[in-house]
Amino acid sequence: MAALATFFWGWLLGALLLGFCMGWIAVVHRAQGVSKVWMRWLALLAAALVAASLTKVVPGRFGYWLDLFLMMFALYLFGCAIGSWLRDWVVSRSKPAS
Repeated sequence: MAALATFFWGWLLGALLLGFCMGWIAVVHRAQGVSKVWMRWLALLAAALVAASLTKVVPGRFGYWLDLFLMMFALYLFGCAIGSWLRDWVVSRSKPAS
């Protein structure tokens, strides 16, 4: 993981900043959300990918790509959370008190 962070620090920073920007502009959500069934399947898929990465089941180049994908996706989600939280905080502070 340290080698990935050292070599791909620009891409990892880009994933974080892209997530921040997407979280900032996606505060207002008017579409239908993901159903509970799909949420469970996606959580199971994420857990399986993390388990495959930790146990080194996927060897070689594809394992390297899996580790990189998981790091970039985690940073993207972290950036989304921070961006949406900051946008919500800024918008809630600018509302007049009633």
